[in-house]
Amino acid sequence: MLERLKLQNVGPAPEMELDFAQRVNLITGDNGLGKSFLLDVAWWALTRRWPQEVNRRMTSGLPARPTDRKRPATITLGVTGKTKTINYISTYAARDEAWTGKAGRPWNPGLVIYAHADGSFSVWDPARNYWKKKGDVDIQERLAAYVFTPAEVWNGIKADVDGAPPICNGLLYDWSSWIRGRDANAAAMESALRALSPLDEMGGELKPGPLLRLSVNDARDIPSLVTSHAGPVPILHASSGVRRVTALAYMLTWSWAEHRLAAVQLGEEPTTQVVMLFDEVESHLHPRWQRVILKALRDLVGVLHDQASVQLIVATHSPLVLASAEPWFDPKKDAWFDIDLEGKPPRVQLRKRTYTPRGAAGYWLTSEAFDLATDRGSVEAERAILQARALLQEPTPQLAEVMKAHAALRAVLPDVDRFWVRWNAFVEQSGGQP
Repeated sequence: MLERLKLQNVGPAPEMELDFAQRVNLITGDNGLGKSFLLDVAWWALTRRWPQEVNRRMTSGLPARPTDRKRPATITLGVTGKTKTINYISTYAARDEAWTGKAGRPWNPGLVIYAHADGSFSVWDPARNYWKKKGDVDIQERLAAYVFTPAEVWNGIKADVDGAPPICNGLLYDWSSWIRGRDANAAAMESALRALSPLDEMGGELKPGPLLRLSVNDARDIPSLVTSHAGPVPILHASSGVRRVTALAYMLTWSWAEHRLAAVQLGEEPTTQVVMLFDEVESHLHPRWQRVILKALRDLVGVLHDQASVQLIVATHSPLVLASAEPWFDPKKDAWFDIDLEGKPPRVQLRKRTYTPRGAAGYWLTSEAFDLATDRGSVEAERAILQARALLQEPTPQLAEVMKAHAALRAVLPDVDRFWVRWNAFVEQSGGQP
């Protein structure tokens, strides 16, 4: 598990520090302030490899670099390994263009799964990904990690050596074989899809359908999905949101199944720790799905991984995701970190916020998470309300100004907007006609 990160002279702020909670950690902030960057550093702290170093085809997950090349840069981390907590300070070696690290294999933080915002996935398995030190050289005995581009999630990763077996068969092949074999993985995949579905009065449950062919010239058996309103639909023809959820269900199922097989071959016990990093957890998802995805992940990973202890670190832009945690958020187990621009000139600041339920997703828009002046959907409505609020504060407002603001409000606010109750009374008091 990841306990602590402290960055100095690396990233968008001079210094950033996070003390992670043991269960769910939420990270919010505007675009460009460092949410994805923090997840990349968290992955590196747990695995000692940057995703793009492992798979050069990746367009994200590149190694971090100092902000100011003339000053020292450090990453301080605390990781709970298999037997103890490791605290370590890594410095940037400019001539090597690399971060210093403890020689040998990582400290075994358990199974680590990173869902990137673009549909890529990275997996680090303590049974399959490690290396050892021989003299002053790291001798790699296994792959450093499994890093998939979006296409490789679906089609698999081939070995670089001709004739070598594939590294991963991919979602299309594996899921088809699981369905044909009716084995435990097929049942796990089905359970994962059900858990990630928005089960409500509108239906929405994703169920595996029969294997289908796309054309007479395509010999592949393609898994399909059946929903309450359609099906069977080949998974390749499904929506972006459904494919996103299906890819997540596959990576969770595949990573745990392969880990257990490797543990058996090594004569070891499966890991009891799982860390999941998730960038833009709401990506491609309808609000119905956004309301359930965080709790589903919290519960699902534990079910698939035999009740192992699970730590989630999630970056989000969605007020619905923040609101969905209100019934179960526990400050003893969960944490919320927010990145903002503060001061003049503005500088990036990361703070641990107090998570306070707000009762409705709209009210989260005006919280520290999103920093909007109002919860209105349009910029025009927000501007009109702010101008009207300024008049409300004046001791003797001019009627002409009041009616001008009234006309601006009429142009952008619907009749059912709650602001009208207060505003219409103010107009009457000012001598105008609402």
